[in-house]
Amino acid sequence: MRILITGGKGMLGRTLQRELAEHELIIADLPEWDITDDTALVSRTCETRPDLVIHCAAMTKVDDCETHRDLAFRLNEEGSRNVALAAKAAGARLIAISTDYVFSGEPPREPWAWSETDIPRPRTVYGASKFAGEQMIQMILPEAVLLRIAWLYGPGGPSFVHTMARLGAQEGAPLKVVNDQRGNPTSTKVVADVIRFLITKPDVSGIVHGTCEEQCTWYDLTVELFRLLGLKRAVEPCTTDEFPRPAPRPRNSALKKSVLNLLGYRTPSWRMALADFVEAGGLA
Repeated sequence: MRILITGGKGMLGRTLQRELAEHELIIADLPEWDITDDTALVSRTCETRPDLVIHCAAMTKVDDCETHRDLAFRLNEEGSRNVALAAKAAGARLIAISTDYVFSGEPPREPWAWSETDIPRPRTVYGASKFAGEQMIQMILPEAVLLRIAWLYGPGGPSFVHTMARLGAQEGAPLKVVNDQRGNPTSTKVVADVIRFLITKPDVSGIVHGTCEEQCTWYDLTVELFRLLGLKRAVEPCTTDEFPRPAPRPRNSALKKSVLNLLGYRTPSWRMALADFVEAGGLA
């Protein structure tokens, strides 16, 4: 297949380049490709004639989105609109990456995981702009796949996992890590595997959740990472209120993989994926 990857130089894009190397890949990223320029994007996409577009390009720094609202919507809503128009004009299938932040993160009960049919109610500019992008894509290209992922890490970073591995290797006081936010840590390798599976299912469309199985907190993730790396620095649990940020963090944004499970596909647990990542030298 000819596959065009927007944001192909980013963390997920780099993994996709490696994991989908058997295909003919078109890496669409700045400065040559600009998803905010609809005319140029449509023209260039049609010229390259992709069979599939994987849309990874986005403004993903949550706090920056909060303080740069217009830019966030220009990239995440209008950019997604333009990518959908380009894929439609080129006659290509579209798999677009979205996020757990489309949900409020305020679960009605514990434990809780949001399904593909739950109604998004984003509480941040990032979540709102990504949800607006989802809506644009569905309006223009209803047959597109919207793949929601969360708590992403991968070779080269940047990610929470890379930051904690660096801090854990340093001497110092115990690290305080938030223990009242829950989610599904997910490696870029797992996301690439999900996309590879979806490529074989051309009739699948709509919202698909593609995170690792099982939930944990940031504290749980850090403790497991330090165990795998043999790091001895102490870790202490703390609350979200102890680390105020410009954008509110969801209390629980864990995602249920209802669609993948119905298709007979199951992602690995977050612990298994993290162990595979560490063993493969992903932090090197």
